[in-house]
Amino acid sequence: MYPLLALASDQQEHSMEEAFELLAQRFALTPEERAELLPSGGQSRYENRVGWARTYLTKAGLLESSGRGRFRITPEGLRVLQTGITDIDNHYLRRFPGFVEFRKRTRSSDDSDDNDRGMGSSTTPDEQLEQLYLELQKQLAHELLDRVKRSPPAFFERLVIQLLVAMGYGGSVSDAGKAVGRSGDDGIDGIIKQDRLGLDNIYIQAKRWNNTVSSEVVRTFAGSLALKKASRGVIITTSEFSDSAIETAEKLGNIVLIDGETLARYMIEYNVGVTVAARYEVKRVDRDFFEEI
Repeated sequence: MYPLLALASDQQEHSMEEAFELLAQRFALTPEERAELLPSGGQSRYENRVGWARTYLTKAGLLESSGRGRFRITPEGLRVLQTGITDIDNHYLRRFPGFVEFRKRTRSSDDSDDNDRGMGSSTTPDEQLEQLYLELQKQLAHELLDRVKRSPPAFFERLVIQLLVAMGYGGSVSDAGKAVGRSGDDGIDGIIKQDRLGLDNIYIQAKRWNNTVSSEVVRTFAGSLALKKASRGVIITTSEFSDSAIETAEKLGNIVLIDGETLARYMIEYNVGVTVAARYEVKRVDRDFFEEI
């Protein structure tokens, strides 16, 4: 927040685009750091933080809006800079009544004042919401994987087919894939069309295991693919793959490995085995609407 306030010390009008560029130079951010998105993928983490810095400084009365996406320093903001301070956080802003009132309206009931010195001062409300969402997703993934591990092997094979269909392979479950899972199937648990026309097939091995999948399993599956004259295959497990198994698959180049954590994440993303419990819309004031008026 201090560099943003200092940027406006010339008492001229500045744009948010200008702030994004100058602060990125100030912090020597790489293109990769600037491009990093919030978990939702909806906004750059960096630009989100700059935006909230402007909001906090405005609520404290140190900056003011001067037009669409534009701001300038206030007399109070100039006074703060003249004190010689070089660091501004939420705890410092608590000396300004406007910011205190803003925090009272927006903080949850279990927030403590100390949060302004810790987590609350280093993450924006958007990031805190995203972190809570990710924690809920983690808990859901853990529960999903536990249920899958306790399911019968035949159910797991059908689940794998349904998931791949949901991901866009083949078409419908009825014509896109079939679960094999019989003795003498040469290590192939399922077959799914790569596309709706069925021009190529993907062979599947589904392992409802707790133990780590070794490189020997990957090599054996590669041999099964060769017997079927198949060009590509997928091994899906409820456990994890050893480093050597991952290395073997990378060398072969035609086998994709999906471990339990990835499996659960895909199930959530493609709505397989999950249902929506609630939906929340997060809205914010349209500043442009009011500035145009």
